[in-house]
Amino acid sequence: MDPIEIGLWVTGGLLVMVLMGMRVAFAAALAGLVGLLLIFWSRRGFDPEHFGWAITVAAKTAGQVPHSKVASQSLSLIPTFILIGYLAYYAGLTKALFEAAKRWLAWLPGGLAVSTVFATAGFAAVSGASVATAAVFARIAIPEMLKIGYDKRFAAGVVAAGGTLASLIPPSAILVIYAIIVEQDVGKLLLAGFIPGAFSALVYGSLIVGIAMIFKNVGPPVTGFTWGQRFAALPPALPILAVVVIIIFFVYNPFGEKSWGTPTEGGAIGAFIVFCMALYKGMRWSQLKAALLETAKLTVMIFTIIWGVLIYVRFLGFADLPGAFSDWITSLSMSPMLILIMILLAYAVLGMFMDAIGMLLLTLPVVYPAVMALNGGETVSAADSAFGMSGTMCAIWFGILVVKMAEFCLITPPIGLNCFVVAGVRDDLSVQDVFKGVMPFFVADAFTIAGLIAFPQIVLWLPSLA
Repeated sequence: MDPIEIGLWVTGGLLVMVLMGMRVAFAAALAGLVGLLLIFWSRRGFDPEHFGWAITVAAKTAGQVPHSKVASQSLSLIPTFILIGYLAYYAGLTKALFEAAKRWLAWLPGGLAVSTVFATAGFAAVSGASVATAAVFARIAIPEMLKIGYDKRFAAGVVAAGGTLASLIPPSAILVIYAIIVEQDVGKLLLAGFIPGAFSALVYGSLIVGIAMIFKNVGPPVTGFTWGQRFAALPPALPILAVVVIIIFFVYNPFGEKSWGTPTEGGAIGAFIVFCMALYKGMRWSQLKAALLETAKLTVMIFTIIWGVLIYVRFLGFADLPGAFSDWITSLSMSPMLILIMILLAYAVLGMFMDAIGMLLLTLPVVYPAVMALNGGETVSAADSAFGMSGTMCAIWFGILVVKMAEFCLITPPIGLNCFVVAGVRDDLSVQDVFKGVMPFFVADAFTIAGLIAFPQIVLWLPSLA
């Protein structure tokens, strides 16, 4: 077997292991180790006498990956962003944000659900974890919606779908992972997520209003808040906005000079500010301990996936599967835009069987070079490109599209993680209830992705200014 054949067989085995229920981290690490063994052994003609040598070299090669790749300053963004979200919850900022959104938006048809979506978007601006966002608002928003007669499935679907916004709105752990895998600027990618995230929230809100207008019993409006009550709800919610502004100013420096620090340092400063706010609000030791433990659990899960998948990625490099896939993609007679849409549809299907982070880590080493080749290469100018943008801008645009597809995967059956989280928090809801509740939001996500493809400037305007 040549390296390409080994790559295809090992990748097929990896998919089988994942579909059988094996954790992505362990399946990828095993596939990568076996693949490296076969690659090195093939160089000795699969001679049984050289099997020991091949497995030694493969083990050493795989063993170098976790430290060499994960000992990166960029990855330290992830725990700080996650910690910001949990500290904000224990500081009471989440509840204040939801209360402000409720007083200003609850008068709309389905207004409490719309308030939930915009509150999750606000919380996403200080939390990089979709799972944490869904868990927090399942405790805060669902009881409020059920109290005034919302359909429980619809209420659960709103929270599960709203939680996905944390994948796109900075600070986003998935965007950081994408930037590291494809070796692009983390700061520009985070900046690129703001407008698409707000656009996605607006689409969700519009969908909810439309559903509530058609089906009157789904989400009744809430009235009776005075203008004084609305303005009184704003000051408690302002600290979240302040944290976002401080991080943006620190990382991007809108005054035109060099940035004051890296995104990692900005995340650390944001976590410290929210920690001080939490102490001021009276956070107890038990709450701080819970926030640190939840942050550690989620961080370890993400890093374990990264370790395992990077071993597989190292094997892909030896097998040259990304290069072969790029050559095949560019040889197709279809238009580049049609091929891109087919790739995104493949992500939608793959996301039904894999978690978002694992899916991106496994596919990007192969898919990203192919998409860049479709556009004309890493160094192509906008004038000579297939998608009308330079290589750098194409990398950012594709990153936002892929992360939006990862959001979609967080609510698709059978393993939509946000749906399981919401059902786990609420004893009165089954996973099936939550999956039924999120179904209308598939239409909203499809509309959002279509908008980002048709109008790339929604993604690229802010990064072009940085």
